[in-house]
Amino acid sequence: MAAHHSPGDADRPSFNDRIQDRAIRTVLGLALALPYPWRVPAMGWIAAYGIAPLAGWRKRIRANLAHVCPDLPRSEVERLVRRVPDNVGRTLIEIYSGGEFKDRVQRSPLSGPGLPALRAARAEGRPVVLVTAHLGNFDALRAALLYSGFELGGLYREMRNRAFNTHYVAALAAIGEPLFPATRKGITGFVRHLAEGGIIGILTDVYASNGAPVTFFGKPAPTAVSACEWAVRYGAIVIPCYGLRQADGLSFEVRLEAPIPAGDPVAMTQAINDSVETAVRGHMDQWFWIHRRWKPERGATRRAAALQAAR
Repeated sequence: MAAHHSPGDADRPSFNDRIQDRAIRTVLGLALALPYPWRVPAMGWIAAYGIAPLAGWRKRIRANLAHVCPDLPRSEVERLVRRVPDNVGRTLIEIYSGGEFKDRVQRSPLSGPGLPALRAARAEGRPVVLVTAHLGNFDALRAALLYSGFELGGLYREMRNRAFNTHYVAALAAIGEPLFPATRKGITGFVRHLAEGGIIGILTDVYASNGAPVTFFGKPAPTAVSACEWAVRYGAIVIPCYGLRQADGLSFEVRLEAPIPAGDPVAMTQAINDSVETAVRGHMDQWFWIHRRWKPERGATRRAAALQAAR
C-alpha cells in the first residue's frame, strides 16, 4: 500500500535525522553545561578522540594529506590527525555558545593589508566581497567584523539533517545577520545585498563539480567562480580574510589580506585559492582537512572518458 503524505511531510525530519540530532544535542548540552574556558577544549577533545575515529575523519585527513603533501613527516601527519578534529569541535561549540562566544571574540584584533582597503571601500560606498575558508573559525571573523561596524551578509549551506539544521541556523543567526541560505531564493537575496553596495562573506574552499579548472596545493580543485563574477559585475573589491585561532585555543586574530586584483574571474579565483593555501600552510592544524576538497577519483574518471571519446 502506498503511504499517504501530507503537504508538510517533505519538510519533516526523518526518524534517522531525529535520532542523530538527539545524539548531537546531548553532546552539545553536556559541553554547554561547562564554563566557557573548559567547554571549548573539552569539545575539541571529544571531536578528536571520540567523533573523529568513529566518523572516519582520521582516514580522510590522512588521504587528503597524502594527496597534496606526500612529503609531510609521519609525525606531523599524526599531529594533524588529532589537531584538525580538535579545531572542528572547538568551532562547533563556539558557534553554539551564542552571547558568550560573541563577547569573547567580537573585539578580536583586525589586521593585515586588506583592512585599509575595506575601510576605504566602505567610505566610498563600494560593495565588498570577503572570501574566506574553513580555517580557524570563520564565525569569529564574522562576529568581529560585525562588531567593528561592517555589516556582513553571510551565505550558509543547509545541513542534510533537517532536525539539526533548524537549531544550527538559529545558532548562526545569533552571532549576526543577515544570513542567506545557499538556495536559489537565498542566493538571489545574497547577490542583491552586494549589488546594493553591501558586504558579503563567502567560503570558497569547497569542491564545485562545475567549477573552474583551478588548483589548490598544486592539485586540480574545481572551484566556483561566482564570487568573482559578482565582484566584476558590481564593481566590488575582493578581500581574502581569515579568523585565525590563537595559541590559547580560545581567542582569534582577524587577518585581512591584500585585495585580489580585478580581472578575469577564473584568474581571480586562482588567486583566491593561492591566498587560502598560504594561510593554510601557516596554520595546517586549523584547516578542515576532513572534507573532500579535491576528489581526484572524479578527475581520473573524466580523463578516462575524454581519452575514450577521442579514440
